[in-house]
Amino acid sequence: MKIINNEENLQFEYAEGDEIARLEYRFYKKDIALMHTVVPESMAGKGVATALAERAFAFAKEKNKKVMVYCPFVAKYVKKHPELRDQIDRDYHPNL
Repeated sequence: MKIINNEENLQFEYAEGDEIARLEYRFYKKDIALMHTVVPESMAGKGVATALAERAFAFAKEKNKKVMVYCPFVAKYVKKHPELRDQIDRDYHPNL
């Protein structure tokens, strides 16, 4: 699955035909904030949201940025992947 970082729109994207799935992010203070994941119904159940989250965490690691989680999907993803917890900014998310 080819995930691109659309730096102009601050989102990771995956396209299938005319439809685009996205995970929106913002830079906040010293962190990257993962804001919102949108996956079109036609892509549901294909692991697209997971692939977007994986790419977002890889990007944060590449940039040496801690992660702030505002997206409910990403919060569930982190709970399923405890190895990512060291990337979470504990000042904002002590319970993730």
